[in-house]
Amino acid sequence: MKADSKPYHHVDGRFRNPPGSPPRSATAAQWAGFLWRSFMRSRNLPEPPPGHVLDPAEAAAALDRFDGRDSLTWLGHASFLIRAGGKAIVTDPYLTDFAGPLDGFGPRRFAGPGLPIADLPEIDVLVLSHNHYDHLDARALAALPGKESMTVVVPLRLGDFFRARGFRDVREVDWHDHVAVGDVTITALPAIHFSRRGLFDTNKTLWMSVAVTAPGQRLFFSGDTAYGPVFAEIGDRYGPFDTALIGIGAYEPQSIMRASHSTPEEAVRMARDLRADTVVGMHWGTVVLTDEPPFEPPERFRRAAQAAGFDDERVWLMKIGETRALPRAWPSN
Repeated sequence: MKADSKPYHHVDGRFRNPPGSPPRSATAAQWAGFLWRSFMRSRNLPEPPPGHVLDPAEAAAALDRFDGRDSLTWLGHASFLIRAGGKAIVTDPYLTDFAGPLDGFGPRRFAGPGLPIADLPEIDVLVLSHNHYDHLDARALAALPGKESMTVVVPLRLGDFFRARGFRDVREVDWHDHVAVGDVTITALPAIHFSRRGLFDTNKTLWMSVAVTAPGQRLFFSGDTAYGPVFAEIGDRYGPFDTALIGIGAYEPQSIMRASHSTPEEAVRMARDLRADTVVGMHWGTVVLTDEPPFEPPERFRRAAQAAGFDDERVWLMKIGETRALPRAWPSN
């Protein structure tokens, strides 16, 4: 079956979201107001609170102490270093200053990356959820070493972007495709979002969430996504998950963002649908993209998780640069 004949693909060669996803309904006036507020925000970046970003030397030393054991390091936003199955896996490496096509153009991050690129370990697997500038950072990709040896897993029609930049082992995947690298398996899963890097390429490349499985670990990475019934389907088919990394920021105004990003409360619902044991809030505290106060998401997320019955030790709000041991696998694994 051709990819474009599947039900989540448009017949004109563009992609669409799974059935039941929230529709896009914002008006031109709502967009105009949002873009003006975004411009004004860029002139006054917030100051991260003390301890929100670890000193890079402290972060590197803490990572070294794990000595390659199963662990999770938050590099900021949706970028993580995952150690599992003896492999180093990096997600969505937005690691430079601007989420835009050029330095000085686009939203500027107010909190630096958890580790400089030079301090990252050798990367075995690079996973890209979609092509937005705060996830697909071409300047960071240019600086990454090991392009000849790492395996890159990207959604449909993003492969050439990486091959043109010197990456040799690039795997384009559709939803529910699998890529095995040693004892680690990457499974592309549905997400509710969109793709675009220019004026005329909307939804010409696919977007995805990801399951990472390895001996003793089953992890979910949401990428960017709104909430919808597809996550209960993922939980039924691929769950339970030991750890779920889920976006909790970039949700206001709801008139625009509800079709692309989850609120903190929806992130908790998603974690329950996925049957996740531990839930990690991401996509906050790094760059201001939307209207909500930059440090509102973690407070709402913690309250919602407590109300949903998650124990405090199973709700992670990490410092940028922090490394934690990944939880042990569910007995059913």
